[in-house]
Amino acid sequence: MARIIAIANQKGGVGKTTTAVNLAAALAATPRRVLLVDLDAQGNATMGSGVDKRELSASTCDVLLEEQHADAAIVRTGEGFDLLPANSDLTAAEIELMDEEGREQRLKRALDPLRANYDFIIVDCPPALSLLTLNALTAADSVLVPMQCEYYALEGITALLQTIEALKGRLNPDLEIEGVLRTMYDVRNNLTNAVSNELVGHFGDKVFRTIVPRNVRLAEAPSHGQSIVGYDRGSRGAIAYLGLAGEVVRRQRERQAATQAGGGDAPALAAAAAQSGE
Repeated sequence: MARIIAIANQKGGVGKTTTAVNLAAALAATPRRVLLVDLDAQGNATMGSGVDKRELSASTCDVLLEEQHADAAIVRTGEGFDLLPANSDLTAAEIELMDEEGREQRLKRALDPLRANYDFIIVDCPPALSLLTLNALTAADSVLVPMQCEYYALEGITALLQTIEALKGRLNPDLEIEGVLRTMYDVRNNLTNAVSNELVGHFGDKVFRTIVPRNVRLAEAPSHGQSIVGYDRGSRGAIAYLGLAGEVVRRQRERQAATQAGGGDAPALAAAAAQSGE
């Protein structure tokens, strides 16, 4: 049964799409069965996965409007993961859904039948707390928050956490924070290091150990329609996202071990699972 992870932060330019595409590719390389859902009308995750958003026969828009089943819109990428692609039609879909009853549940209803087919479903959210983002958070098991270590980013993550808490009470009580990912990291910047320390102090082990550095190869990869794993597996960016995939897999293994233990031997099993991590 797939774990659905929404990649969300209402602040733009923090590496959401970069994280969504590269985490999907890195998980597929482990290997795991992965579906990437592009929920951003810009369609950047679609293009970055090597699929032309201008030539789609079906997209996330059709799925949300319930004009197509999700499995009919899915395409296979060259890097081993499946993609539910998107383009600018999503903007029209969001407008059409505004007055529909149960509009926040559309993505959840579309993805639930697919969960048995995948190990992970990654959802790339738009840079706003919009109806599309609410759909992602309603469908998701957890939220992965990419953020730059800068002052205003701390205010943004506070607003996102408030939205998550409100949504848990109304639509998705089991939603949790998968983790906070530090992106575009520059160790030479004192403010970056200070904000990073503040994040760790506040969120503790919810902050991923993996840090994604500023990396030219990572920035180049989307223009070639590839993830950094496919474009330059030996680069610092690829090593970071492969490390992130390892952390995500390990956390999922620990959760499964704790569930199977029924609580009694959960800590011992979780420790054993962590030691056998990839």
